[in-house]
Amino acid sequence: MDLYAFKIYMLDVGLLLAMADLDASVIIDGNRIFTEFKGALTEQYVLQQMIAELGVKPYYYTTANSTGEIDFMLQAPGSVIPVEVKAEENLRAKSLRAFCEKYHPQHAVRTSMSDFREQDWMTNIPLYNIDRIGEYLK
Repeated sequence: MDLYAFKIYMLDVGLLLAMADLDASVIIDGNRIFTEFKGALTEQYVLQQMIAELGVKPYYYTTANSTGEIDFMLQAPGSVIPVEVKAEENLRAKSLRAFCEKYHPQHAVRTSMSDFREQDWMTNIPLYNIDRIGEYLK
């Protein structure tokens, strides 16, 4: 087990913001601090929605000798579902694609600000609709 490859999440996005001691104007004005923290807030939001909607116990995946990571790995009957979280609309899911090419999961999900779309190797679920992830994975 690599003890240096882990992430810490809070119970709630609001608690995460409070513990980070970020002023609300940082988020509203969108300054540089928020830009760098946006990914963590987005991952926290997606995690909360998946736990509330699916009751899942998500895992984190990273590769040895690489910077590749999958934000969440969900266990489903007979398969594993990788979930990549992107805070921006047009960010590529390089780690997700590499994982899919190597392991060929039945489902792969990217969630971002992009619209819903299904591709041959993954489904993009908009962040505003992530609470319905279970419907897409049936």
